[in-house]
Amino acid sequence: MSVSLNSVAAYVPFLQQQHAVAVYFSAPDCAVCSVLKPRVFAALRRDFPRLVLAEVDSAAVPEVAAQCGVFSVPTLIVYFAGQELLRKVRNFSPAQLAAELQRPYALFFED
Repeated sequence: MSVSLNSVAAYVPFLQQQHAVAVYFSAPDCAVCSVLKPRVFAALRRDFPRLVLAEVDSAAVPEVAAQCGVFSVPTLIVYFAGQELLRKVRNFSPAQLAAELQRPYALFFED
């Protein structure tokens, strides 16, 4: 399950309350977004279970997208401790994302 963030007032506190967050920005008329989102979310849930998943509809709340510097969809931003760690825009694969996220995730959630 993912959290839908629909305002700036919800976005900022959400990032501050979570240790690790992946935010997926999309739009209803984006075909790539609708195909990529289930694959990305499935890979993140499987490989990074402590990562909280959230989504933002850039068409419905453009002020959130603008505040984050998102000008193209799909965009995925990963935050650790409130700081942006990774940003993927338009052409990326779940496998590529997992490979780039593996090391920082392991270091952050070291048991």
